[in-house]
Amino acid sequence: MSRSRGNPFEGRARHIRALPSRVVTFLVGVEVLAVAAVLVAVATSPPTVLANTLASGIGLLVAAVLHTEASLGVERTRHRMEATPHADLSSVWTFAGALILPPLEAVALVLLIYLHLYLRAWRPLAVPPHRVIFSTATVVLAALAAGAIVGPTGPAPTAGGLALALLALAVYGLLNLVLVVVAIRLSSPGTTLAGAVGHRDELLLELATLAMGAVMAGVVAALGPFHVVLALPPLVVLHRTVLVRQLAAAATTDAKTGLLTAAEWRMQASLALRRARHEDRAAAVVLLDLDHFKVVNDRHGHLAGDQVLAAVGEALRGEVREVDVVGRFGGEEFVVLLADIAGDDPDEGALHVADRIRRRIAALRPEIDDGTARVTISAGVATLPRDGADLERLLEVADAALYAAKDSGRNAVRARPDEPPPAPGLPLVDLDPGMLRAREA
Repeated sequence: MSRSRGNPFEGRARHIRALPSRVVTFLVGVEVLAVAAVLVAVATSPPTVLANTLASGIGLLVAAVLHTEASLGVERTRHRMEATPHADLSSVWTFAGALILPPLEAVALVLLIYLHLYLRAWRPLAVPPHRVIFSTATVVLAALAAGAIVGPTGPAPTAGGLALALLALAVYGLLNLVLVVVAIRLSSPGTTLAGAVGHRDELLLELATLAMGAVMAGVVAALGPFHVVLALPPLVVLHRTVLVRQLAAAATTDAKTGLLTAAEWRMQASLALRRARHEDRAAAVVLLDLDHFKVVNDRHGHLAGDQVLAAVGEALRGEVREVDVVGRFGGEEFVVLLADIAGDDPDEGALHVADRIRRRIAALRPEIDDGTARVTISAGVATLPRDGADLERLLEVADAALYAAKDSGRNAVRARPDEPPPAPGLPLVDLDPGMLRAREA
């Protein structure tokens, strides 16, 4: 992995030149807004507050540095594993500072914490400087907004003070989240809102981190800054626990599509089938295979093939319910376990879902480096209880039906190989009009 060397501003300029103009405008706008907010704080803050709260600020900074150093390996591993933004737990200290420190000291605390994070955890991983500067600007704005809500003296130890602290927590978290989500959506327009917001566990972790920051603010105000060291052991343990979740997710999730791996799919599908048999409900297995996917890789490269796989994975998630189990079976093969099929005719219901998936994927136009790709799928369907009572038998039937769909002209759905094929679907059209023209059955 290449590492940033030399002038960091030179590296920032190089990264920014590669960004779309709309993203640069937004990033610079947020950073200018943060600078303006700091200047307003400079002009309006009393000049004598620094000496009164210096010890608290130093205590929070020392605790933040110790926390980062103790969790350095964990944080670097999390960055290597997860490309999307995630909660780094530094909000414990920055939010505590926002609640009890004057604006200028709160800003200084944020800047020093993020400088230390960049130098020790992120720069060795070649995290682009513009991302760090933007993240710092969002936290500066969030800290100033939260501090403005509780006032220069911080929240009082009353019910009203608690209400203000909760309001400050909500404003801090939402402002930071909204700015980051907008930046992600602008830089990657294809990213869904859910994808930009991040995993639910990350949001809950950030909420818990902010709540701990509020507790730390109360501890510092009541007992003094040195008592913040009591928070370090549970924070380090929490940091490592979060890494365990990420490692578990990485082991069960296909990196290219975000779907379940084949092994994890088998386990979850077996459990879903067991529940369906126990509750006397119909279920089905749908096995899908991309038609002529090798042509994508041969003509456009494996990176383009990965983009197509990712688009198909997202389409599959969009066409099934949360109770259904979706996975990548290997190569260009996907598999879906429909956990509960409603209606009087489960076989017809499973065929309907499979054909709906086929039509959606046929309509996809995933972007690749030299244009857009056009791909189709063939699918085989097997239903419980008609085609079998266990997962392996259903997979065998679905696999035979898939081959029958391929043999009948592709871009088709079949339920059983020994039955006549349904009416033909859309004509087979692959990557571009000059390739594999529409074929008559």
